[in-house]
Amino acid sequence: MKPTRPFPERARARRRALQALYQWQIGGGPMRRIIEQFNEEQDMAIADGAYFSELLLGVEAQLAQIDGAIAPCADRGIDEIDAIERATLRLATFELLHRLDIPYKVVINEAIELARDFGAEGGHGYVNAVLDRVARNARTAETR
Repeated sequence: MKPTRPFPERARARRRALQALYQWQIGGGPMRRIIEQFNEEQDMAIADGAYFSELLLGVEAQLAQIDGAIAPCADRGIDEIDAIERATLRLATFELLHRLDIPYKVVINEAIELARDFGAEGGHGYVNAVLDRVARNARTAETR
């Protein structure tokens, strides 16, 4: 039996945020509109809606900083990374940089699960490797 993950509402918020961020990367438009659309069309009662919005608005507002943290840790340009893996990296990097209350191992493990569920075969390994480097740069004291 697979162990239950802590904070299932937050994990579900990350899942929905990944889907919304993917949509934003592909189609563009204001993030607030995508959030409204998800709130209208998805079952958001099972997710932490406030966290969902925080993640998406945070990624939008801090995109240059987030991509700047990912770039030296990746083996290719940010636009060359598969769209699902790129969205996963952006969400997790936002958490690593701006949600210091969440242990880096939790952030990385959640991102790996998202990449496994939505990404290409083996994409979770790439996400793990990049985020491990991002975490070492962003959370030096915690990763020692």
